[in-house]
Order: sequence, then structure tokens, then C-alpha cells
Amino acid sequence: MPESGFVWRDPDPRDEYGLVAFDRNLTPERVIAAYRRGIFPWPSSSAAGAAIPWVSPKRRAVLDFDRLHVTKSLAKTRRRMDRLRFTIDAAFGQVIRAAAAAPRPGQDGTWITRAMREAFGKLHALGLAHSAEAWQDGRLVGGLYGVSLGDVFFGESMFADVDDASKIAFVTLV
Repeated sequence: MPESGFVWRDPDPRDEYGLVAFDRNLTPERVIAAYRRGIFPWPSSSAAGAAIPWVSPKRRAVLDFDRLHVTKSLAKTRRRMDRLRFTIDAAFGQVIRAAAAAPRPGQDGTWITRAMREAFGKLHALGLAHSAEAWQDGRLVGGLYGVSLGDVFFGESMFADVDDASKIAFVTLV
């Protein structure tokens, strides 16, 4: 997808968050162009039309799927959770809405704004964003979503209404 001509600046090394731009454009093309440069949107306001910070932090967590280590306790929990059913891309919209609604300690609101949900929904329709879901008795109880580009999956957010459901959905995704 061609980018719309936006110019990203290099992160200021004094900025701990790696701020590179403010913009209101959350098109799939912009998001993909950013991700390919290690940049991602990090909205701090849910106000319609608010400028979105785009960041490229100095440190990022990278998980090599081939080297994933499932702890003994999570493996035990996974065996006990045979009552859960796991799917991929069966409920992307539900997962992103549930992740947005999941409260985080010490935070007011969510960074998963309506504009973010819409943009990632479009990426999902293009086959570039995916979700993994955990179900119990026909009810969505955990999951995660993110963007897949080439050999890289960028995890965005997760939620769990049942302890460890999102972690086991992640292991299932891997």
C-alpha cells in the first residue's frame, strides 16, 4: 500500500516515548507504513478528531515464536482449561471492543479509541489484523488482536474475563 506522503521524523533520543509525529490520519496505509518503520499510534484521548501521537520507543519486546517457553504453571492451567474453545479470526470486532473495555490499573479510559477500532477493523478486512479468541459455553472470555506483516506479528492488546484465557489464546495463536 503506498503511503500518502507523510514524513516521519527520527525520534528525539531525549524523549523516553520515542514521539515521532502527531497526526489525525489512521488509514490502513498510514498504519502499515508506520509499522514497517517500527512506529505505532498511541492515542491519549478519545476525543473525536484529536491528534494522535505516533511513537517509536527505544525498547520493544520481541518474542521469537520458535523460542516460546510456556511455563509449567501455564501449561497446567492450559490442560485444566479443556472446557475452553479457541478460534482465530472468528470475532475480531468483539475482541477489540472487549480489550478496549478492559480496565487497566492506574489508567483512566483506554487508548483503543473508536478511530483505532475502525482502523484496525479495516486492517482486519484486508487480512492484515488478526485475533485469537477463547470461548466458554459460547461466550467470548478472552482474546488478543494485532497486526501481521510478513513474518512479524505486532500484538496490540488482550483481555480476559477468565483467568489466563488471553495467555492461552496467545499460546494457541503461536
